Amino acid sequence: MRNKTSFVGVILAAILAVGGPALAQPTGPGPIGPGPVGAGPIGPGPISAGPIGPGPMSLPSIPALIAPMTIEMPAMRMGWIEQDRPDREKEAEQRQRERESRAYDQARDDIDNLRYDRAIGRFTEVIAMKGPHADAALYFKAWTQDKVGQRVEALSTIATLNKDYPKSRYVPQAKQLEADVRSKSGQPVRPENESDDDTKMYALNALMNADPEKATPMIEKLLEGTASPRVKSKALFVLAQNDSPRAREVMKKVAMGNSSPDLQNRAIDYLGTQGGRESRALLAEIYGATSDVDVKRRILRAFMVAGERDRLLSAAQTEPNAELRAEAVQQLGVMGAHDALWQLYQKETSVDVKKRIIQAMFVGGDADRLIELAKTEKIPELRRTAIRNLGVMGSKKTGDALVQIYSTDKDPEVRKAVIDGLFVQGNAAGLVELARKEPDPTMKKELVSKLSVMGSKDPVVMQYMIEILNGK
Repeated sequence: MRNKTSFVGVILAAILAVGGPALAQPTGPGPIGPGPVGAGPIGPGPISAGPIGPGPMSLPSIPALIAPMTIEMPAMRMGWIEQDRPDREKEAEQRQRERESRAYDQARDDIDNLRYDRAIGRFTEVIAMKGPHADAALYFKAWTQDKVGQRVEALSTIATLNKDYPKSRYVPQAKQLEADVRSKSGQPVRPENESDDDTKMYALNALMNADPEKATPMIEKLLEGTASPRVKSKALFVLAQNDSPRAREVMKKVAMGNSSPDLQNRAIDYLGTQGGRESRALLAEIYGATSDVDVKRRILRAFMVAGERDRLLSAAQTEPNAELRAEAVQQLGVMGAHDALWQLYQKETSVDVKKRIIQAMFVGGDADRLIELAKTEKIPELRRTAIRNLGVMGSKKTGDALVQIYSTDKDPEVRKAVIDGLFVQGNAAGLVELARKEPDPTMKKELVSKLSVMGSKDPVVMQYMIEILNGK
């Protein structure tokens, strides 16, 4: 009896969801005509009587109707969720890293746009996260504090950097900054220095074009000093435009890590977008020489920008670090390298990397290969991953494939993944087609519950709900 009541609750919830206001019409006239007919934020509109006649018919709220369904969620569903817990935990860690990186980048943008107070606040947030950019945030927070005349605070921030991150590559620059701060103690802030920086950059650019051998040492000295991040970035860009042997040697040193991580990253980016074959060869040389995973990841992304498909494919095939193989795979997906990805999938042994290949296939729009994997992959976890990505793709072709997989595959976990995929697509017709044929009450309940949440006004859905309530 309880299961029957629960299932009826699901169906009523579905009827309310798809019928909406049509089922909440008033039973009698108000002062002139009908009373309110719109649904409220959660359930039906007002239920109190009007001044003359009765108001709208009172109906139970949707949460009350679907409560039994929620309470009686099958244990099978919970098992499926537990299987995917490691993926969710990795995704949560990745989101936290992205949040930290985003806050850091915003703070750097604030410096470039002279929003120093805002930059200090954002750098403080990044420091509190204790992520990969914490040491950089401490250095630039101190630099910014010095810029606005908070010299005592700047010295305190530098002390924190030296204490908490003694091996940071920002420590040498922090020592120079500390000397500058102490030398300026008691002196007022000079806003005109901002325009001085721009003037210097114009002069350096002109000199670089006229006499690179003379300008390059000056830029190198500027990069090693305590100039603003904006000025250093511009100086590095000027350097990247020049093909002289001396300029390329300095770029190589910076890209190899003989400076701060920020400048190293920018140098790698410039090598990916500026220059030609020599720049790409230099990136490949740095990739082979470094053991820093973040630097290698940056170079792989630079390869993608530069259109270096062969180098990415080589990294995806030979890189011993699975995380970096997955990064190379992701960049191949962005480039739409369908055949290369399929070749990699056949040879790859890591399940995590194979998941990234499937994701790359999705990014590249390779529906045919995803459908093949969803049907034939022997590892259930990978098959479910392919099915979910098919759901996100959202075309009629992938929807039809999902319905076919559900009809032929008897694995309950795979069927759950198909239901979720159709739900993500908004494919109400596909869910109805499966529900009509489904003999298992538990699976049928899952299908109908998804329809109730979708709130589709498709006549096919409405007709099916009415059929269920009429006992057909």
